[in-house]
Amino acid sequence: MKPAPPSHVLIALPRPGKRVLALLLDCLLAALAVWLAWCLRKDQWIAWSPQHSWASAAAWALGLPIFMRFGLYSSIFRYAGWNAMLALIQAFSWYGLLYASLFTVIGIPGVPRSMGILQPLLMFVLLGLSRLLVRLWLGDLYRDLLQKMKAPGVLIYGAGAAGRQLAASLMRMNSQRLVGFMDDDPALQGRLLDGVKVYASAALPTLIARQGVHDVLLAMPSASHQQRKAILEQLRPHPVYVRTLPGLDVLVSQGISPSDLQELDIEDLLGRDPVAPDAALMQGHLQGKTVLVTGAGGSIGSELCRQILHWRPHRLLLLEHSEFALYDIHAELSAQAKTLAGADGNAVSILPLQGSVQDAARLHEVLSAWPVDTLYHAAAYKHVPLVEHNPVQGLRNNVWGTLTCALAAAQCGVPHFVLISTDKAVRPTNVMGASKRLAEMTLQALAAQGSGTCFTMVRFGNVLGSSGSVVPLFRRQIAAGGPITLTHQDITRYFMTIPEAAQLVIQAGTMARGGEVFVLDMGEPVRIYDLAQRMIELTGKRVRPAGAAADNADGIAIEITGLRPGEKLYEELLIDANTQATQHPRILQAQEQFLPWPQLQQALAQLDAHMQQAEHSAIRALLQQLVSGYQPTDPLVDWALQARQTAAGSTPPDAAPPAAASAARASIQTVTAL
Repeated sequence: MKPAPPSHVLIALPRPGKRVLALLLDCLLAALAVWLAWCLRKDQWIAWSPQHSWASAAAWALGLPIFMRFGLYSSIFRYAGWNAMLALIQAFSWYGLLYASLFTVIGIPGVPRSMGILQPLLMFVLLGLSRLLVRLWLGDLYRDLLQKMKAPGVLIYGAGAAGRQLAASLMRMNSQRLVGFMDDDPALQGRLLDGVKVYASAALPTLIARQGVHDVLLAMPSASHQQRKAILEQLRPHPVYVRTLPGLDVLVSQGISPSDLQELDIEDLLGRDPVAPDAALMQGHLQGKTVLVTGAGGSIGSELCRQILHWRPHRLLLLEHSEFALYDIHAELSAQAKTLAGADGNAVSILPLQGSVQDAARLHEVLSAWPVDTLYHAAAYKHVPLVEHNPVQGLRNNVWGTLTCALAAAQCGVPHFVLISTDKAVRPTNVMGASKRLAEMTLQALAAQGSGTCFTMVRFGNVLGSSGSVVPLFRRQIAAGGPITLTHQDITRYFMTIPEAAQLVIQAGTMARGGEVFVLDMGEPVRIYDLAQRMIELTGKRVRPAGAAADNADGIAIEITGLRPGEKLYEELLIDANTQATQHPRILQAQEQFLPWPQLQQALAQLDAHMQQAEHSAIRALLQQLVSGYQPTDPLVDWALQARQTAAGSTPPDAAPPAAASAARASIQTVTAL
């Protein structure tokens, strides 16, 4: 059996045994202080003599009772802190006074008078060091030092004010070991900031090998997305986990600490800086107004609400079908409204309204109760595979929900109606995209009919962090050790942040005159495989090659699962190439063809009849006639249809309830009365 280490033996001793050891140690140190004081007095090393014994005995007789009186042997050495040090100082003040009185003031033959001064000072130093060493050996400081030495190395990229504040916080932590700063400024490289060296980025491979650098923390809150992207591209080839501080707008009112560190913003990987909206237009369109947002609890709807709230409308109405989503966004916005209250203390009135966009009676009730100035229609089913498996419900919600909202807005005199559309509406290969294009055509036709309501549409691509975005999915898969699942190696998508998309939607709505299809400039499309690879590499891991061992701790695989029903390899933002610029550099106006309302009304009635009878082949055929470029790539995948066909091939599909059929027909026919 391996013997226990001395530190464990000492800690396991009973309390009386520990006190005896402490007394013996202090006696030895008192004698050592006498001998050292004598050597200093003689200015040479001398042998032990009887006079030394008398001086040592006096030190024991005077010191030990005083030390006991002040509790020096009652405290636990390995936990000794400032209170124990203060007790030691008080004890030595009395001891030094008595010892100096005996040997310096009174005097003892054969003993130099300087002994009364030198011995207490030396003994104080020796006893203080002994207690510090015991704490370092047995206590928290020892463990803290070892933990600090074994902690992963950290570099802070950015030697500015934010970087120095972060470094000061890291110094107090044992979970990470600060190796130094990295900065691209040659004037700083090689210098010391608060005792911490500044390195050039070229030194990173050496620091990884010699100093065990595992993390790089970006402390550049004022850098643009393009600058941050360039830095990330430098760091990508190296096995380091990159995290960042939030922007200056978040940090301006608080200090900087490691708790502020967060995962990389994916917009940093895209390297595109948002264009600020026209404040005058936004303010004139929203401030003091009553605004209604449908689908207020969704990804886009909720961000629209946040952006609208910033411009202090008089009233913000939240219409949402999901109870939990409505509760969540109402609680969040209510808290924000209190902090944004004006000098008069009046906060924006925020009203949560439960309801469906397919419920015409509920919409009329809401729009009749409050004089709504602008209605943002964000409610939609947008998950491509789910709508593909439930096509009738997708069409009912996306097309008839839009139509019902539009008719209610026109009848109740809402001045502005803005539809949130999608790039999947352009030459769609799925029901979701076809339904959104049909919703656009419906508003175009209504606008052409003439109405007191200004109908407009805003079309854009994927938004980062939305409920359907790949980014949060990839984060979860990386955190779980992989694999990342990707439908196709060459699939590409346009990306935009949710706040930027919401701001541009509002901005486009302010420019509408009726019937426009606005398209947001999404920048260059992004290859999703490249995005997944960057996300993996910036966590300090590598993409595991196909067929490599699954136990590779530093590798995360990317598995190709195949395109899902209705999914395209790439998306487009325009059906025709004809566009015209607007007063905003990121907003274009598309020229899209549509059917006149009488013709579209008849087609919708026919489509509704097929939907009531669940005639999926007829629905698909009619959609292909109505929606330009709709080319489905997969067979029918409606779950209920497949289940009925499997159970009884000759069983006719169930018809929808008469109430639903009559409501749908009524919504189509209502426009004739406008």
